[in-house]
Amino acid sequence: MKNSEILELSNEDLKARLVEEKTALTKLKFAHAVSAIENPNVIKAARRTIARISTEISARKAAAKNETASEA
Repeated sequence: MKNSEILELSNEDLKARLVEEKTALTKLKFAHAVSAIENPNVIKAARRTIARISTEISARKAAAKNETASEA
């Protein structure tokens, strides 16, 4: 998932996608532990996607906090 795609999602969609990605990463890790998966770089890509989504969620929270602080 690209950054441009992440920016287009709403807050609720981001949270739902984060849960989906974490679940997928867990499944990938178990599959890799049982028998080597064909492309282990998929695990790396999943971790990076989770990090991108988490970063965007944090940035939106900080922006909302700054916005409410500047109004007060």
